[in-house]
Amino acid sequence: MASAAFAAPALPTPLAVLTPEAPAGAVAVLRWRRRDERTPTEGTTEHGSTDSGSTGTDADGTGSDDDAPSVVEGAPPGWRPSPGAVVALPGEAPASWLVGVGEGRARDWRAAGAAAVRAVRDAPAHALGDAVADATRSALLRPDRDEDRPATADEWAALALGVVLGSHRFTVRPDGVAPRVRVHLDVPAEHHDAVERAVELATATARARDLADTPSGAKSPAWFAATAGELVADARGLEVTVRDEDWLAAEGFGGVLAVGGGSSRPPRLLELSWSPPDADPAAGHVVLVGKGITFDTGGISIKPNAGMADMRTDCAGGAAVVAALRALARLRVPVRVTGLVPLAENHVSGSAYRPGDLVCHRGGTTTEVTNTDAEGRMVLADAIAYALEVLGPDVVVDVATLTGAMKVALGVRTGGVFASEPALRTAIVDAGAATGESWWPMPLSADLDPDVDSTIADVRQAPGGPGGIAAALFLRRFTDGQPWAHLDIAGPARCDSPHEEVAKGATGFAARTLVEFVAGRV
Repeated sequence: MASAAFAAPALPTPLAVLTPEAPAGAVAVLRWRRRDERTPTEGTTEHGSTDSGSTGTDADGTGSDDDAPSVVEGAPPGWRPSPGAVVALPGEAPASWLVGVGEGRARDWRAAGAAAVRAVRDAPAHALGDAVADATRSALLRPDRDEDRPATADEWAALALGVVLGSHRFTVRPDGVAPRVRVHLDVPAEHHDAVERAVELATATARARDLADTPSGAKSPAWFAATAGELVADARGLEVTVRDEDWLAAEGFGGVLAVGGGSSRPPRLLELSWSPPDADPAAGHVVLVGKGITFDTGGISIKPNAGMADMRTDCAGGAAVVAALRALARLRVPVRVTGLVPLAENHVSGSAYRPGDLVCHRGGTTTEVTNTDAEGRMVLADAIAYALEVLGPDVVVDVATLTGAMKVALGVRTGGVFASEPALRTAIVDAGAATGESWWPMPLSADLDPDVDSTIADVRQAPGGPGGIAAALFLRRFTDGQPWAHLDIAGPARCDSPHEEVAKGATGFAARTLVEFVAGRV
């Protein structure tokens, strides 16, 4: 339970509701508009995206959506339908807007949907007039012309995802909760399933944001585990088990106990199990492991003050795993999946673990501690070893805000993926591309592997050299040669500059990729 001294959010954060029924009363109207001319940007990837409404050149070197003029009837002079560009149109309440969709790529549709719902959510109440009833804002989202309609199920899904996820605004303030928004979207019947699936994916991202963004004064390991259980309670058939510090000690989770030993709030292991009766045997058993550090001071190897407040989101990997398991169960994906989230708070005290300590992990492997701020790999190692010994998975995927080095290497919109085999790495990258999350393949460099060896233990926790690669090589020592992928999301797990459907704060990155990866096995 949270201490009475600290504020905790009311979760889950409300999201916009998509409805096929046309509202009976007054509504705000949002018309989306494509560009009339295509530019050389056609065919660019998610990896080359830029901020909504930006000008000049995309990150991949091609021209942006603003390169060519486009005159839109009824819009103010100079307005162009760039992705996510919004303009309010003159007239009496309820208000109306034009929303740009650019060329209609997946990220353009997500940007347009998010911009549209935010326009309604953030508009002053007087501008909406009778479109507000019972604290809910009603809006009609439609194309400006027939040729502006999405052409495929994927485009409709991207638009829907943008609307639902764009409405998410995390807050702890009781007076800061965003107004509820109800959006009418006339989706063709043949695309209903795609849109419903997109809503589940958007909700997964939002649930991951909620858990990761909750301030750590309230978010102890026990709070995270209990709240996660509440947030997945609507997923029929998903089993939740929480193990306490006594169980962890009896089962030899030395890494989790060492990291959590400096805090007065003891560690936990959260296990979520989805075992549908129609599970496809060919898909195997997938285990997802998410880092669940509810706050990271760095321990005795303490972090500088700058940026430490962001360490409330150091459980973003664990949050993504929780959200993915909920979505997989609600979507009834016929694959057996287990989620493991080792939860601990890395604190400073007389009982904190120290540089120079030798830690014995689950399974007996010993680690020489060289930096207590490299705590994520310590808890993941225990969970991976437990998964292989007890659960018998066919593949293990871990996800973590693990190294600042990965943020330096790839920036803040792309995750790094390491994998034991090329096909697994490709499956992760493709799953991300299908859901709007960008991944970049990273090497498990053989020449750096000996650096993980220790002279006094089996492995050294934080050898020198490339930090992201070193962390992945450390974790590989616990995989016993089994199929395994490691996803480092230190960059994209947090956002300081909102873009497209991504809001400031925790982003929920990786939740959609995990769902798509598992679903792609059948």
